[in-house]
Amino acid sequence: MSANGSDPRALYERFKFLLTARTPVAMATVVRGEPLGAKLLVLPDEWAGSLGNADLEARAAADARELLQEERSDTRAYLVKGQPEPVEVFLETFPPPPVLLIFGAVHVAQPLSQFAKTLGFDVIVVDIRAKLATPERFPVADQIIHAWPDDALEMITIQRNTYVAILSHDPKFDEPALLGALDSPAAYIGAVGSRKTNLDRRQRLADAGVSADQIARIRGPIGLDIGAFSPEEMAISILAEIIAVRRGRAGGFLADASGRIRGPRQAQAAQEAVTIAS
Repeated sequence: MSANGSDPRALYERFKFLLTARTPVAMATVVRGEPLGAKLLVLPDEWAGSLGNADLEARAAADARELLQEERSDTRAYLVKGQPEPVEVFLETFPPPPVLLIFGAVHVAQPLSQFAKTLGFDVIVVDIRAKLATPERFPVADQIIHAWPDDALEMITIQRNTYVAILSHDPKFDEPALLGALDSPAAYIGAVGSRKTNLDRRQRLADAGVSADQIARIRGPIGLDIGAFSPEEMAISILAEIIAVRRGRAGGFLADASGRIRGPRQAQAAQEAVTIAS
C-alpha cells in the first residue's frame, strides 16, 4: 500500500513523529541515479513520498521492511526501466529500541538495568516484592511492575526485539516467567541458576509438556563465560550474551574469530548517505 505524498517538509515532520512514537520505520534515499536525493518513508503497512518510479518504490519498500526485521541498514541497487545504470538506494532503518525485560529485582538486576539503558534498551523490571522493585533501586527503568509473572505478562507485549532475563532464583517466579516468555517471539530468553538447576528446570518443563525446541531457546546458566563474580560483572556477562545474540555472533574471543570484527556500521553509513544525497 502506498501513500505518495511528496512534500519534503511534511515527510520529515511525519518521520519525526514516527520516531517519537517508536513506530518501526525506514527511510529510502536515492544515492546514485535519478531522481538523486528522492526519499520514501516506509512503514510496516504503507509508504509515503516518492522515488519517481512505482516499481522501484515497491521493491525498495519490501527490502526496507526485511531490513527492519533484521535491525540493519543497507544500500541496494535496482534496475529501473529508462535508466542506463542501476539506481542505488540507501535503506536506513529505525527499528524501535530493544526491550530488556527483567524478572526479579535482585542485586544483579540493578547494574544490568543501568548498563542496558546506556546501550539504548528500554528496561522493564518485574517483581512481586514492592520493597525491592523501587524507583530508588532502579532509577533508569522505564517501567516497574509489581506483580507475579502471569499477571505481569498480561500487561506486557513481548515482541521480536524483547530480551528476557529471568533472575529471581525462585521457581515459583522463574518458571511462570519462562513459560510466558517461551510462548512469545522474544529474541532472547536467559535464566539464572547453576548447571544442575537449569537441567532440573528443563526436565520439569519437559514433564509439563513443553517441547524440546522451546526448551532449547532457554539460555541457562545465563550469560557468557567470563568468570563473572560481582553483580556488575554478572550484568556485563548477561549483556554480552544478549549483544552476541542480537548481532548473530557466537560470543567467543575475537582473536579466535574470522570475518568482520565489528557489527553493522549503521550510524556511519547513514551519515555517509546523507552527505552523498545532500
